[in-house]
Amino acid sequence: MRICIVEDEAVWRDKIKTVIEKYCMDKNISAQIIAYDNGRDFMENAEADLLFLDIELAEGEDGFKIAKELLDSGSQCKVCFLTSHTELARHGYKVNAFRYIDKRYLEEIDEALDFFFQTKIQERIIDCKDTAGTWCRINLSELLLIETCGRKLRYLMLDGSEHFCEGRISETAQNLSPFGFFYVQRSYIVNLKYIERVNSREIILCNGSEITIGRAHGREFKEAFFKWRMLSGD
Repeated sequence: MRICIVEDEAVWRDKIKTVIEKYCMDKNISAQIIAYDNGRDFMENAEADLLFLDIELAEGEDGFKIAKELLDSGSQCKVCFLTSHTELARHGYKVNAFRYIDKRYLEEIDEALDFFFQTKIQERIIDCKDTAGTWCRINLSELLLIETCGRKLRYLMLDGSEHFCEGRISETAQNLSPFGFFYVQRSYIVNLKYIERVNSREIILCNGSEITIGRAHGREFKEAFFKWRMLSGD
């Protein structure tokens, strides 16, 4: 994971880097964090998964122009603009901006990182050993739910296909919890991304499945679900 900062003012550059380093340390995330004082040096490498980019740089450099060059190059890098002038944010739709960070409120960086890692991580592929002893590849972004099935786990995909794999549901839930999945009761793990509706007793997934919320998990589930919706903007 490579996170870059382009900020011409050393004070802000150091503050932003410190916030990101603390976040990664607290979340036990391994990331290479590189700071640049100008866009030219960054663009010579232009390799980043996430970029915190000042809109108004020294020597006439324009953050929007740098972001457009990235977009035109086919880069998948997500761009968080940094600015003290929030009125400039309205131009961001032209370059598909991921977030805007007001320099007066650097705590917003944590929220941006939360959502970035949740969405990025859902693009991951995991490997599971099926009942025949063969390794199968599962795309987390297409995984609807996991449920216990005897001594195996059933991975139900968005297209209706399924995989029966080895594993313990409690351990699997712990491994997948940072990626937008929740252990809603002792037999089910669900992808928060595909929840259509929630009431006091159950959730309804996009395929119509109704799953009862475990009494012991109710409060934690609601907090996790509404945080996910807030971050995703759904």
